[in-house]
Amino acid sequence: MVESISCPALLADSVYYEPMEFTLDIPLICSVLSEERAQVRDEIRTVGAVGALQHSLKRQDERIAGAPDVGTLACRAGCSWCCYFTVDVRAAEVFGILEYVQHSLTPDEQAQIFLEVRENSKAISRLGETERVTRNVKCPFLVQGRCSIYVARPQSCRNYHATSAIGCQQSFEEPANLEIDPDFAAGVYQVGAAHVEAFSAAMADAGYDHDVYELNCALDAALSEAGARERFESKLQPFISLSGEEVAAEFDDLL
Repeated sequence: MVESISCPALLADSVYYEPMEFTLDIPLICSVLSEERAQVRDEIRTVGAVGALQHSLKRQDERIAGAPDVGTLACRAGCSWCCYFTVDVRAAEVFGILEYVQHSLTPDEQAQIFLEVRENSKAISRLGETERVTRNVKCPFLVQGRCSIYVARPQSCRNYHATSAIGCQQSFEEPANLEIDPDFAAGVYQVGAAHVEAFSAAMADAGYDHDVYELNCALDAALSEAGARERFESKLQPFISLSGEEVAAEFDDLL
């Protein structure tokens, strides 16, 4: 069964544009939701929440690569307009990113990234929600036009699905203009969004924090607050200085 709906085009977890019309593939979405939720639940029991995320990210990439309209994406190495939008992440992603940084980047690279993280966090923490989503903030992992943590990049970055870089560039040049309506690949959008919602649901099933946080602020808290990872693994609120936000599931009625 398919259904034609009007759906908000998702740029990152916290940035939305005008609704776009596309055909919703309900069987596909339900399949992704059920399969990924069950698989993540099993993996959490065997390798823990962060380990389960790492496995899930690989499947997310595979699902997106298999979407029928993936060939229409304009996203290419070196195109970084979207790397100036603030990004929402879950705690498991924060700790997964820190693991990757500490194991894969040099001490000097880490020091520069963490400096930018703290500077961004300080600036963003003073902004209201509207100010945050209408202001360019360079991602601390953007180095010479490329993502330095591409393998461990956030779920929402993987789900970016623009079919033309023109809208991305315009959003960068006019960050306060929320009327810009970029072109998106509906198939990529559906499998990507369903995958992330399934992961979040599995985290909730297992009792882990699954709220979203702004990337820089969460990384700053994880780096500066003693015991953040331990609190997360104990299924407690990981960050003392931050309040997470629960994101309504777009396919909640299908979960």
